[in-house]
Amino acid sequence: MAGGPLDRSETWSDDERRAAQWRRLARALPELLLTNVFYGRKVADAGIPDVRELRSVRDLPFTTKAELSRDQTEHPPFGSNLTYPIDRYVRLHQTSGTTGRPLRVLDTAESWQWWRDCWRPIYTAAGVTSRDRIFFAFSFGPFVGFWSAFAGAEQLGALCLTGGAMSSVERVAAIIATEATVLMCTPTYALRLGEAARAEGIDIARSALRVSIHAGEPGASIPATRERIEAELGLTSFDHTGATEVGAHGFSCDARDGVHLNESEFIAEIVDPATGETADEGDGELVMTNLGRWGMPVIRYRTGDRVRGVRGRCACGRTSLKLVGGIAGRVDDMVTVRGVNVFPSAIEAIVRRFAEVEEYRVELVTVREMEELRCTVETRGGTELAERVANAIHRDLGIRCVVAPVAPGTLPRFDMKAKRFVRRREEART
Repeated sequence: MAGGPLDRSETWSDDERRAAQWRRLARALPELLLTNVFYGRKVADAGIPDVRELRSVRDLPFTTKAELSRDQTEHPPFGSNLTYPIDRYVRLHQTSGTTGRPLRVLDTAESWQWWRDCWRPIYTAAGVTSRDRIFFAFSFGPFVGFWSAFAGAEQLGALCLTGGAMSSVERVAAIIATEATVLMCTPTYALRLGEAARAEGIDIARSALRVSIHAGEPGASIPATRERIEAELGLTSFDHTGATEVGAHGFSCDARDGVHLNESEFIAEIVDPATGETADEGDGELVMTNLGRWGMPVIRYRTGDRVRGVRGRCACGRTSLKLVGGIAGRVDDMVTVRGVNVFPSAIEAIVRRFAEVEEYRVELVTVREMEELRCTVETRGGTELAERVANAIHRDLGIRCVVAPVAPGTLPRFDMKAKRFVRRREEART
C-alpha cells in the first residue's frame, strides 16, 4: 500500500458517516446564519423557520455558481457570503474562470488551516511523506490549488520546491538538480515536461521522481493518459479533485480506479441533473458541502462535475464514496453527436492510447444544425496514423470523427487546464 494506516473516518459505516457529518454541520449552522447574509437569505427564502429542527443536509437548498457570481456582482467586491467582518480574512484567491466570470474566494486563518488539513489524506494516499522533495510546476497565480497544496506540503514537513516563473526546460533542469521526488501539476503539463526533456536529450524517467499528483483535468484517472505519464516520467501517478469554492476533496488510492472523497470534511451527494433528485451514489452531478470553511462556506453546492459514485469497501480498505474513473467532465461539456452522448474525456482516453500522438485538439462543428466531430492530432505518423485514431473512435464510441494530422509543435501547449475542446459553427457550402 502506498499510503500509511487509514484514518478512522475513512472506514466509517453509512450510519456513522451521516451522523458525524450532520453533527458538525448542525453545530455550525445556527451561528453562521446569524451573520452570513447570503445563506441567511437563502434559508429564509426556502421557508425554513429554524435550522435547529432540520435532520439532514438535504433539507437545505442547493447553491449554484451562478448564484455566487451574481451575488458578487450585486455586492462587490466579495459578495455577501461572508460570515465574519472583512478584517478576519487573511487570504484571497479566485476560480480559474474556465466556466465564466472568476469568483473571488476569501479564507480566514482558521479556514486556511483547514485547507492544509484537507491535503494530508491526499499526500498520505500517494505515499508522500516528510522525507519527500515536492516540485510544484505551477505559475502560482491567484488560483488556490497551487497555494493550498504548497501549504499542505509545508505542514507535512516535506521540502517544497517552487517552479513558478520558469520555462518547461528550466523546470526539467530544476527537477533533476534538486533531486525532486514528487511532481505536482496538471496531467497535460506532466506530458509537456516529458516532451521538453526529450527535446533536451534528458531521460527524465531516470530522475529521482517517484510520484506525481495531478488535478485540474480528468487525465490522471484515464488509464491511457496515466500510463503515458508514468512511462515518460518513470513514476506512479495519482489523481486529485477539488475546487476553489469547495476545497481539496478527493484523491486516488492504490487501486487507482477512481477518486475517494474525504467525507470527514465534506458531505457529498449526487444529483440527477434532469430531476434534481439526490442520492448517496450513482450517476449525476456532484454536490458538495464543506465542513470547515465557515468564513465563506458552500452548502449543497452544485459543482457542475459529472461523476459516477459508488459505495462499498474498496480494495484499499476505504469505505468513503469513490468516483469511478474520477471526474468524467463538466455536466455542460457533454455533447451529442448523431444521437450519441460523448464527454471530451472519452476522446482523450482513445487518443492517448496512440504513443505517436504528441498533442491533439477536438472540435465540435455545427453545419446545417448537424453536429460533426473533428480531431487534429500532432504526429509524425501522417494520414495512416490519423485513420487508425479515427477507426478507434468509431469502434469504441460508435461515432464518426474526421481526424487530420499536423506536424509536431503545431498545436498550443498548456501550463494550466488544457483547452483542447472547441465548439464552433461553420457556414454550409453552397
